[in-house]
Amino acid sequence: MAEFTLELNDDQKQVKEWLHGFAADVIRPAAAEWDEREETPWPVIQEAAKVGIYSLDFYAQQFFDPTGLGIPMAMEELFWGDAGIALSIVGTGLAAVGVLANGTEEQIGTWIPQMYGDADDVKVAAFCSSEPDAGSDVASMRTRAVYDEAKDEWVLNGTKTWATNGGIANVHVVVAVVDPGIGSKGHASFIVPPDTPGLSQGQKFKKHGIRASHTAEVVLEDVRVPGHCLLGGKEKLDERLARARERARAGGERVKNAAMATFEASRPAVGAMAVGTARAAYEVALDYAKTRSQFGRPIIDNQGIAFQLADMRTRIDAARLLVWRASWMATTGKPFTSAEGSMSKLYASETARDVTAQAIQILGGNGFTREYPVERMHRDAAIYTIFEGTSEIQRLVIARTLSGMPIR
Repeated sequence: MAEFTLELNDDQKQVKEWLHGFAADVIRPAAAEWDEREETPWPVIQEAAKVGIYSLDFYAQQFFDPTGLGIPMAMEELFWGDAGIALSIVGTGLAAVGVLANGTEEQIGTWIPQMYGDADDVKVAAFCSSEPDAGSDVASMRTRAVYDEAKDEWVLNGTKTWATNGGIANVHVVVAVVDPGIGSKGHASFIVPPDTPGLSQGQKFKKHGIRASHTAEVVLEDVRVPGHCLLGGKEKLDERLARARERARAGGERVKNAAMATFEASRPAVGAMAVGTARAAYEVALDYAKTRSQFGRPIIDNQGIAFQLADMRTRIDAARLLVWRASWMATTGKPFTSAEGSMSKLYASETARDVTAQAIQILGGNGFTREYPVERMHRDAAIYTIFEGTSEIQRLVIARTLSGMPIR
């Protein structure tokens, strides 16, 4: 087992420099254009595919980094470039991880290559879980999957929302209810292949930030998928449902807490995204404060500005440390006894929100214009306190974990 260290090894440093170079040379110059267009930045995704960043192999290598720091390091660098474009690059990974976590070897080999395509013909995938009435409250999910035994098909009906790449994806991974009596343990995931009848894009959201990332509703109307599109297969599902029903009868909280543990492990990656955005805004503000002169001297010579920058840098470093700790714990199997995953996401997301606001203040009127990137970074940062569990949900999870109360 790898020991915890704050020093990146040589391989990690090389990957970090490589990612930073791509973010600086390819992502950042394109950021303003695709933010204005509010469209998927296909040319940038294609460039990422050409160099190997937009691929399952790359994310698998980072995910299996024994220190746990591969994914947060990668997320920070890409989102330092631009949050909207970076989310377009990493969004397919949500669906791919869903298949890797639950699929058979045959399903993994069949569907994940179709999610990414290749450098000449890039594809994207969508993970569809949230619903209009079931965001943080996953137990309220209404999308249903009913098995048609005669045809060995599953019939899906419902509406998903806030789906990254929803409707434009080559492959959709859809979470649906197969047994409503056992809460989140009655859910299953399904592959919806390309061009399946009944799946359509609903509303495409015009967003405050992360505009280069496509976010839309996905409508499922009598969508029929073959039995082999149930991730893991029916035999495995039937066994899991039987165990879950028994556990629910013995004590339902065990089921709910197991589901919460899954969310806890994924939250540090979002925290790392927030750290990247905060760091980008801080660096712009720092450079501006060094070069902008008022009353005959750089504004960084004024304590009011210098102290803001000191606080910004301190919070960014503290957020990164919380993210790294939680990532290391998740990789090395350390239990989140104090909801460390939620702690990292909560602190990092609110740091990004506050630091980007301070950056605008330091730039003054310039910061309020689109001539400088900090206003876009501030708009982008707003999402971190909302998706993957709002700040309020994070505080609820932390408080109930500390108190020993059940997490519902």
